[in-house]
Amino acid sequence: MPMKGSGDADLAVVDEFDGGVGWIAYPDETMERASHAVSVDGKIWVLDPLDAPEVDDLLADLDGDVAGTVVCLDRHKRDAAAIATRHDVPVYVPDWMTGVATKLDAPVERFGRELGGMRAITVRDSSLPPWQEVALYDEDGGTLYVPEAVGASSYMRTGTETLGVHPMLRLTPPRRALAGLDPERVLVAHGAGVMADGGRALAEALDSSRGNAPSLYAKSIKSLIG
Repeated sequence: MPMKGSGDADLAVVDEFDGGVGWIAYPDETMERASHAVSVDGKIWVLDPLDAPEVDDLLADLDGDVAGTVVCLDRHKRDAAAIATRHDVPVYVPDWMTGVATKLDAPVERFGRELGGMRAITVRDSSLPPWQEVALYDEDGGTLYVPEAVGASSYMRTGTETLGVHPMLRLTPPRRALAGLDPERVLVAHGAGVMADGGRALAEALDSSRGNAPSLYAKSIKSLIG
């Protein structure tokens, strides 16, 4: 399987819940890049999206109008500008995130600690390695979105994990940012999300991150040489 799919998308819905939907545009790719749209207080926010012919149909099924697309990781430009332009809305970028805004071919709006009723949580802001990431938490709706620090794709999890901390963060998991949160569901940008008991899955991912690191690294090495 290729790391990233390209060409004509073949959208597969992976997450469905009251007030949101998630899809993978290229289901056969290794990275399992997932996109999401959530409806909060009558506004639809499209998070780190990859485009596909069926995306607008998914958005039409949600409550409200599209308010904007959102880039939650500095390297997740993806198709945020194209979808924003099609819906005549801005791309929203955290006010502290550098670099990515100038690469977006669409109007950009900045946001701080809150976006449309969701709490914006700084997960990582580092230069070594370069990594700027924000999570969005709709506490009333029970939905947490984390774009990169945790994921559910096969290369981010050991066989015993529902969610896994990113391989590069295994020894320094983002406990300060994410520990103590208790969402009903956790959406991620790589793989299908956790639709129930998300708080427990997140806590287990953070708690087991270091202990399971050797198993994950061994799995990664085996897949490279196998």
